[in-house]
Amino acid sequence: MRRQKGFTLIELLIVVAIIGIIAAIAIPNLLNAINRGRQKRTMSDMRTISTAIGAYGTDNVFYPRAAAAFEELRGYLSPVYIKTFPAKDGWGTPYGFGSDTPGSNYTLVSYGKNREFESLPTGEVKTQDFDCDIVAQNGSFIQYPEGTQVD
Repeated sequence: MRRQKGFTLIELLIVVAIIGIIAAIAIPNLLNAINRGRQKRTMSDMRTISTAIGAYGTDNVFYPRAAAAFEELRGYLSPVYIKTFPAKDGWGTPYGFGSDTPGSNYTLVSYGKNREFESLPTGEVKTQDFDCDIVAQNGSFIQYPEGTQVD
């Protein structure tokens, strides 16, 4: 009598169940890491844009005046103050931008994972959600993520 080599159905089901459990644990952590990476990239790009706006303000004694759209900023900053202009945040959404008429203040906004504008904060706000906006005013973050973020 020949003995056949191979796995039994029970052994295969156990292996598939173990792989399923590992996947159920790993996938949410992977998605969270991807969103954290997008958030960090967005904040880095916003710092770069703010630095370029600051350099423009130093040379001209005012920030770009009465700019109502982010794309208007490209004409002011590129290629003199910033070589590669980051047009979209980590989630693929164009940044929000606004400045006042005298050019003394500006606001730069990333709308977060949900791509929706909430409201401008009145003071410094630390967020705990990927959907929350990231807001920079006059070179400083006034709303930004800190700590563990939830999806």
